[in-house]
Amino acid sequence: MLQLSELKIAVIGLGYVGLPLAVEFGKQVPVVGFDIHQKRIDELKNGQDHTLEVTTEELAQSKHLVYSANLEELKDCNFFIVTVPTPIDDFKQPDLTPLVKASQSIAQVLKKGDVVVYESTVYPGATEEVCIPVLEQNSGLVFNQDFYAGYSPERINPGDKLHRVTNILKITSGSTPEIADFVDQVYNLIIEAGTHKAPSIKVAEAAKVIENTQRDVNIALINELALIFNKLGIDTEDVLKAAGTKWNFLPFRPGLVGGHCIGVDPYYLTHKAQSIGLHPEIILAARRLNDRMGEYVATQLIKEMVKKRIQVVGSKILVMGLSFKENCPDIRNTKIVDMVKALKEYDLDLDIYDPWVDAKEVEVEYGLAPVIALEQGAYDAIILAVAHDQFTQMSAQEFHTLGKNQHVLFDLKYVLDKESSSIRL
Repeated sequence: MLQLSELKIAVIGLGYVGLPLAVEFGKQVPVVGFDIHQKRIDELKNGQDHTLEVTTEELAQSKHLVYSANLEELKDCNFFIVTVPTPIDDFKQPDLTPLVKASQSIAQVLKKGDVVVYESTVYPGATEEVCIPVLEQNSGLVFNQDFYAGYSPERINPGDKLHRVTNILKITSGSTPEIADFVDQVYNLIIEAGTHKAPSIKVAEAAKVIENTQRDVNIALINELALIFNKLGIDTEDVLKAAGTKWNFLPFRPGLVGGHCIGVDPYYLTHKAQSIGLHPEIILAARRLNDRMGEYVATQLIKEMVKKRIQVVGSKILVMGLSFKENCPDIRNTKIVDMVKALKEYDLDLDIYDPWVDAKEVEVEYGLAPVIALEQGAYDAIILAVAHDQFTQMSAQEFHTLGKNQHVLFDLKYVLDKESSSIRL
C-alpha cells in the first residue's frame, strides 16, 4: 500500500478548486498541477492567477509544485485529485463529460497501488458507477485490487479570503477502510481545520450535494416571501430584521441564485432521485422559483419606472455588477444575465459595469460588452446587483449622481438603507 513518504500528487484541473489545493500540497510534497489549457499553465508559470484565488506570493511559496498540460508528466504521480467542473446541460441534466475525460486521461498513466480521489460535485454513486468503470476500462487495472479511489468534496468559496482551503473542515472517504484512512492522512497534511471521515464514498457524495441544495431551498423560501411582502406593500428587509431577533431564525436574504454550486448542485441530486423513481417536489420547486427571479427583478424595475413616468423604451439603464457573487471575477451561471436578458426585451439601452470581471470572457460567454467607466447623470435607472466592495463603499449620494434628475435606484443587495433606494426586493 502507498505510504505518505512516497506521495507524489497530481491535481487535475487548476480552476477555483484545484489551484488552491495544489498550492497548499505543493508546500509539503511533490505536486504536478495539470490543466488541459496551455494558456492557464503559462499564466501560472508566470506567477499569475486570473481567478484571484491565489496571490503571486502564495504561488511562489509552493516550492514543490510544477504545472503542466502534458499527460506524460503525470506518470510518476501516485495520488490523483480530480477537480474538474461538473456543470449541467441545456436541459438541466448533469454533464459529466469533464469528469469522464479526466478519468480517461488518468487511466493512461494509472499504475498498481495508485489512488484516485474525486472532489468534483456529483450525485451519490457517480464515482463508483461512472468514474471507476472508465478508469478500469482504459487502464486494464482492477478496482480495489490494483488501484483505489476516494471522494473528498470541495468546499471552496470563491472570493472568500477568510474561509480558505486549509481552514475549512474537509470530508474524506475511501473505497476500502485502509484507503479511507490513507486519504484522510493525506488531506490532514494541509487541512488545519481537521477532517471528517465519512463511512463511504456515497455518503461523502451525498453530503456535498445536499449542502448547496439546503441553501437553495432556504433562499427560495425567502424569495417567495419577498414576492408576497412586495404584493402586501411590506418591506422584506424590515420583516427579516424583526424575525431575526429570535435566536434560531436563519439569516437568509432574497436574491438571484447563480454560480456553479447553489444553482447547479440540486439538479445532480434530483437527477439521481428521478433515476430511482422518486420525484423531488420541494427541491425542484425551489429551483424553479429561484430561476425565475431574474425576470421578476426586471419586471419590478420596469413597473417602478412606469410609476415615476419614466419612458421605458429608449431609456438608459445601468447594471452594477455581473459576477455571480461579490468580490469575485467568476461569471459562471450568473443570474444577472437572466435579468439583463429580460430587460433587453423592453428595447432600452443597457450598460453593465463590473470592475472584477474579464470583459473578453464576458463577451465570449454571454455576448455582452461591459463598460469600463461610469457616466455621471446619465441613467434613468440604476440596479445595484452585486455587492462588490467598490460598490458597498459608495454613499447613497454617489449612486444617485449617476442618475438623471428623475431616476430609479434598485438595491438588490440591501447595501443602502430603505430611504436611499427607490425599490428593494
